[in-house]
Amino acid sequence: MNATTTISRSYRADFPGLGKDWHYLDSAATAQKPKAVLDALARAYGPDYATVHRGVYERSANMTLAYEAARKRVAGFLNAARPEEIVFTSGATDSINLVAESWGNSNLKAGDRIILSQLEHHSNIVPWQLLAERVGAHIDVAPLTDDGQIDLDWIEANISEQHKLVALAHVSNVLGSLLDAKRAAELAHKVGAKLLLDGCQAAPRLPVDVQALGCDFYVFSGHKIYGPTGIGALWAPYETLDSMPPWKGGGSMIDRVSFDGTTYAPPPGRFEAGTPHIAGVVGLDAAIQYVEAIGLDVISDHENATLAKAREALSGINSVRVFGPDKSMGILSFAVGDVHPHDVATILDEGGVAIRAGHHCAQPLMDYLGVAATARASFGIYSDDSDVAALVDGINRVRKIFG
Repeated sequence: MNATTTISRSYRADFPGLGKDWHYLDSAATAQKPKAVLDALARAYGPDYATVHRGVYERSANMTLAYEAARKRVAGFLNAARPEEIVFTSGATDSINLVAESWGNSNLKAGDRIILSQLEHHSNIVPWQLLAERVGAHIDVAPLTDDGQIDLDWIEANISEQHKLVALAHVSNVLGSLLDAKRAAELAHKVGAKLLLDGCQAAPRLPVDVQALGCDFYVFSGHKIYGPTGIGALWAPYETLDSMPPWKGGGSMIDRVSFDGTTYAPPPGRFEAGTPHIAGVVGLDAAIQYVEAIGLDVISDHENATLAKAREALSGINSVRVFGPDKSMGILSFAVGDVHPHDVATILDEGGVAIRAGHHCAQPLMDYLGVAATARASFGIYSDDSDVAALVDGINRVRKIFG
């Protein structure tokens, strides 16, 4: 890390969910929440609570202002051209399904093709499978390089004008590998295809500029960026959103309803049917304010430095296999000999270390790696050297127990 991006203090005290002797290494699944977010949620559900976009009374008007200020905050966070390019959803899964159901149903037909990769989360596989089955499209799967990166050379060699969409993880939730998103966008656009980026693991740990990346859709979930569960966002250029039909019907997304026909609100309201997750949006705003006050560059450097120490320590332990590239983003998957990852996680938990064990909603990747599951440690702004030491001690205990 350089002097401009060095962590100036420990941030553990900001997170009430972190105990003194508890080492939370499951931030890729869901991040702990800082007090600033919890306080924002308490206010939103308490003295500030009211509906949005409907009431003419003062508190409703104020909550509407806060709700739309959060949209502006997310737009700035992603460097969107305008706030109306941000659609609030229940999370990245909901966002991807929105694109598949609305844009996909309108733009894909029999014989068209979609490119995914071997390391995608199920949420970036299943919606496209459902779409492909519905319209008669085909899915092609990009392999990985030897060090666990999406093989963009393969995509360059195999993409054609039949491909209408490329949907890839910006950062792998298992391997931590970082996609060269700009090159992926160039490859997609060369044949007229759109690029969707799953930003769930990228948004919490590095600056995201959708205009510089050149993607066509970007999605992320709030709970992975220290915000509440049940809230996320979809970004797309306004012209793209304006061309897409709604996929859920109800209140708020309409212009005028009659039994003779209904007209719909312009984006983003067209895609936000029903009473929204008001407190979740306010909490997301607070979470983004929190990480922006620290700085995404600072968070990235801190996580990567902590991860490098963990990777070096685990790589030096006999019988431990580490997956993914040497330079990965805040995520470390590993195996301890022939010990099942669930047993590894259970023994680590006995020592106060919380990791994830399983297929991580990436079963095709597990098949590709030739394992049923992996153990995964993932880091956050609150992670420190004590977490790495506790992880190593726990793994050594696993090795001792299982011989």
